[in-house]
Amino acid sequence: MKKLLVLFLFLSASAFAQKEMPNVTLKSEKNKSYNVKTDFAEKDKLYVFTFWATWCVPCINELDAINEHYAQWSKELNMEVIAVSIDDARTQKRVKPLLNGKKWPYNVLLDTNQDLKRALAIANVPYTVVVKNKKVVYVHNGYSQGAEKELYNKLKQL
Repeated sequence: MKKLLVLFLFLSASAFAQKEMPNVTLKSEKNKSYNVKTDFAEKDKLYVFTFWATWCVPCINELDAINEHYAQWSKELNMEVIAVSIDDARTQKRVKPLLNGKKWPYNVLLDTNQDLKRALAIANVPYTVVVKNKKVVYVHNGYSQGAEKELYNKLKQL
């Protein structure tokens, strides 16, 4: 059963590889609009979209873990993290207070209608999508302690 699960996760992850980002516009926590396909399209830059929610403890742990290395990684790898909150109307009021406490350096987008989440067929969070030249080049679902090192190694290969 475990082998089937691993195979399924591998096949579903590879199914997204090399697909273009959808043409979806989201607002930042500062109310600025961003089109995820066109505004994050600098040539050869890596964009790491991390999907998270205020109620998701592994999501917060992942963003905290990446934050510990973010300054070094962004210089070394020409990468940027975009933290996409999938909090809906019931929980979105928790986003700003959490961000104020965390002081993450990331660009935070709000997917309150879950348009981007649906367009990428994301079932649950935490979910990471790496984009290079407008193409999805890597996806990862879930987080466990130390997984940020795996992400870093993957980013170095790209």
